[in-house]
Amino acid sequence: MATLTDPVEATRPRAITTQYTLGKDKVLYGGLLALTAIAYLWGLSKNGYANEYYAAAVQAGSTSWKAWFFGSLDSSSFITVDKTPASLWVMGLSGRIFGFNTWSMLVPEALMGVASVGFVYVAVRRWFSANAGLLAGAILAMTPVAVLMFRFNNPDALLILLLCAGAWAVTRAIDSVKHSARWMILAGALVGFGFLTKMLQAFLILPAFGIAYLVAGKPAVGKRLLHLVLATVSLIVSAGWWVAIVELIPASARPYIGGSSTNSILELTLGYNGLGRLNGNETGSVGGGAGNPGWGGAAGVQRLFNGEFASQIAWLLPAALLATIVLVVASGKAPRTDRKRAFALLWGGWLVVTGLVFSYMQGIIHSYYMIALAPAIGALIGAAMAVLWKRRTEWLPRTTLAGGILLTAGWSFALLNQTPTWQPWLRGVVLATGVVAAGLLMVLPELKLHRTAARRAGLFTAALLTVSALAGPTAYSVATINTAHAGALPSAGPSGAGGMGGMRGGFGGRMGTPPGQTGTGTPQQPGTGTTQQAGPGGGGMGGFLGGGGISGVSNELVTLLQQGAKGYTWAAAAVTANGAAPLQIASGEPIMAIGGFNGTDQAPSLDEFKQLVAQGKVHYFIGSSGGGMMGGRNGTSSEIATWVSENFTAQTVGSTTVYDLSTGTGA
Repeated sequence: MATLTDPVEATRPRAITTQYTLGKDKVLYGGLLALTAIAYLWGLSKNGYANEYYAAAVQAGSTSWKAWFFGSLDSSSFITVDKTPASLWVMGLSGRIFGFNTWSMLVPEALMGVASVGFVYVAVRRWFSANAGLLAGAILAMTPVAVLMFRFNNPDALLILLLCAGAWAVTRAIDSVKHSARWMILAGALVGFGFLTKMLQAFLILPAFGIAYLVAGKPAVGKRLLHLVLATVSLIVSAGWWVAIVELIPASARPYIGGSSTNSILELTLGYNGLGRLNGNETGSVGGGAGNPGWGGAAGVQRLFNGEFASQIAWLLPAALLATIVLVVASGKAPRTDRKRAFALLWGGWLVVTGLVFSYMQGIIHSYYMIALAPAIGALIGAAMAVLWKRRTEWLPRTTLAGGILLTAGWSFALLNQTPTWQPWLRGVVLATGVVAAGLLMVLPELKLHRTAARRAGLFTAALLTVSALAGPTAYSVATINTAHAGALPSAGPSGAGGMGGMRGGFGGRMGTPPGQTGTGTPQQPGTGTTQQAGPGGGGMGGFLGGGGISGVSNELVTLLQQGAKGYTWAAAAVTANGAAPLQIASGEPIMAIGGFNGTDQAPSLDEFKQLVAQGKVHYFIGSSGGGMMGGRNGTSSEIATWVSENFTAQTVGSTTVYDLSTGTGA
């Protein structure tokens, strides 16, 4: 049927209109993000100040721009935390806007988790389907270690958000011809800011990003190489500007770089937080050592599948590895730009490189690092499921999918069996639904069913498959949400699942009732408890690694610090950052952290401390307020503690030993 058009009207420019329709896919996507937000925000305050080491730095940054910029532990900027400060910038700005408290600190972390799920969804949906994106996003959202860290104040939440956004940008670059350079430059910038969040860990995904674009990008090979150079320049600029500023500013005008032995951010990057993590040569670390089983177990592929690491991340790890193979095989002899192959290179490369580094690194590694694997696991399984489900009437895809279901169900059964007294019924449900789903998947294509019946049977099979795969990690995630977490070594899931040497959550983490929590798991407020300490440099591992120390700061000590802070740069000094942090959070006054995180940093020297005392800049010395056991033995901190005890008179405030540095023979 022909239509007549006015010739004059046809030559007029048409108004650009955008029609927005709220389809099923958008509703489900919104529902995924909403449910993720509810899960991550639910009862968030039970975690209190979480890792008090970072919480003290957030507090400092919310009151001092200098402390905010450098990532200083205290508002007077004596020493920084032992990481680059990007995550502290976000939480510090939130503290400035809303006031420093648990919610203003942790809500940004939760929202970063929601945004990460969103980026994984759009990256998978772009090349596969909305259902594949939903599955990928749900897997990330309900991975136990992700639920843990998106409700915590460690740097990992921002790191994962930046890397997920970077993977999405690479996806756009591979798709684009005209603007691929822009997308790669954006990807480089995002990874660069990832470096400013957690240093060299952000670079583990670079091989995957670079190879995926070089292989599958649409421009000619010369242009692809040029675009990778531009992305590298973008990465260097975005990662290096802050490092350059810190290195160029005289040491006397900035805080000491915590965790370094030479007061250098470059030395910290390449040493303790860089190559030292790989080879175990970590000067200034809290443990390390080649393959030290006390910090992550023996190195090797088995690390991620054993103990606490497995319960945090490994639920779907075998399935994700299988999914990578499926995508590569499915691409077959397809053209260079085939999306399935590109996806396997991008996300599979992310998973394999990061997983192997975590498996074989000889230095300190903690189970919560495994959140870095969660986005890739979700993306790979979502994509492979879309490919296999679409071809489930064919024998090989159907058999592969059924085998993957059985593998995942059996592995989940084994992981749940680590806690045999916790929800024992769940193991049987997971295994049974997996077996039934696999059986239906194999049988249904052979039956001659009406289209409607076949569709309903397929939906029922997909539901069983989803339950079998996600019931275990979701149950662990729910247990994580319902449990308070604090300290330097948080751990997801129910108490007793995995653990290193049987110690769930490690020191200052979740060994029974978390330090700093009441018996019901509710954080105690500052000034409601007392400390149990004995002289300078003492203290236990809970204070050494932080977490819960604020509950041990008495009202009397808070009052003393607040009243004694006037006219002083630091209200008090304490051995180790983890000894100073709870005092600072409770009182709101700057506390000098002698020796940095664990007391081994050479800051300040004994002579420097004597000079600060003589200048009237430090009022009190706190006798081992949560002080590190290492801090009392190594570095200048032990010399300072000894000098204080020999030249100043001790007094007891609450149950804490305090030395007034404004009086005494050393003044």
